[in-house]
Amino acid sequence: MNLHLALAPIVALIAGILILAVPRLLNYIVAIYLIVIGLIGLFGSGNLRL
Repeated sequence: MNLHLALAPIVALIAGILILAVPRLLNYIVAIYLIVIGLIGLFGSGNLRL
């Protein structure tokens, strides 16, 4: 049985819950998200399969 999970929806769900619980985390969550997306864009997702 193969289970394929998309990473973006899981990250979005966790980030949304954290922002609701601790609104001060919004800046850090957005910054980390933008850095990760930028790195993926620069280096490509290549063989990254989640």
